[in-house]
Amino acid sequence: MKYWNLKKINEIALEKTGIIPRSMSRLFNQFKQDLTPNSELEMLEEFKVSRYQTIASIKYLLLLFILPIIINQLSKTFILDPLITSIWNKHQPDIFINESQEERAFADLQRFEEKLHFEILIGKLNESCNIENKIKDKALEIALKYNYESSNAIKNILADFTAIIIFISILIFNKRQFSILRSFINQFIYELSDTAKAFLIILFTDIFVGFHSPHGWEIIMEAVLRHFGLPENRDFIFLFISTFPVILDTVFKYWIFRYLNKISPSAVATYHNMNE
Repeated sequence: MKYWNLKKINEIALEKTGIIPRSMSRLFNQFKQDLTPNSELEMLEEFKVSRYQTIASIKYLLLLFILPIIINQLSKTFILDPLITSIWNKHQPDIFINESQEERAFADLQRFEEKLHFEILIGKLNESCNIENKIKDKALEIALKYNYESSNAIKNILADFTAIIIFISILIFNKRQFSILRSFINQFIYELSDTAKAFLIILFTDIFVGFHSPHGWEIIMEAVLRHFGLPENRDFIFLFISTFPVILDTVFKYWIFRYLNKISPSAVATYHNMNE
C-alpha cells in the first residue's frame, strides 16, 4: 500500500502540461471525486501529492542554486585566489588587463590631482606640502587596485565556469526532480488569478523591455564586462541594448500568442486591458 501511494504521488507530480487548462481539468476531476464514494481518501491522497511536490521542489531549488554558488565561492577563495594571484604577480608585467581599466585608472589619478590643486587654491593645503609624493602614493594605490581587479577577473571566469558545469550537471542527472519542479511552477502559475498573471506580465515586460529598460541593461552590461575583465566597449553595449530587448520582446509576445492565449485567454484579455 505504501509503495502504491508513492508511485501514485510520483505519477501525479510528474504530470505534464496539456492544451486544456488545468483549471478546467481540475474542475471536472473535482466534480468526479465528489460523486465517488472514496472521495475522502482521494482528497487525502491529493494532499500528500501536493505536499510531496512542494517539498521536493524546494529541495531541488536549493540544490540547484545554492550548491553552484557555494562551489563558486569555495573554489575562488581557497584554490583560485592563491594560485592565480601568485601566477599573475610573477608572470604578468602589465597591471591592466584591458584599455578600459587603464582609462579608469588615469581618470582616478587625474581627479585626485585636480582635488589637490583645488584644496591648495582654497587654502586647505599649503603649497609647501609635497604634492608629488601624494600623487605617487595615490598612483601606487590605484595600481594595486587595478592589479587586483585584473587577477580577480580571471578568477571570476574560472569560478563561474565551474559553477555553470555544476548547474548543468544537476539538471542532467536530476531530470525527474526537474520535471517535478516544472509541474510545481506550472501549478503555482495556473492557480494565480487573471489579474495577478497580467500584473506579473506587465511588470516583467516593463523591467526588461520597457521604456526605462535601456538604462538598466547598460548598467548590467558594464557590470558583466567588468566582472569578466572584458573591455567596456560603448559601441558593443549600445548595439546590445538596441537589439537584445527587441528580440526579448518579440519572443515574449510570441509566447503570449502561441502558449498563454491557449491555456488562459482571460489572462491575456486582462493583460491587454491593463496595458491600455
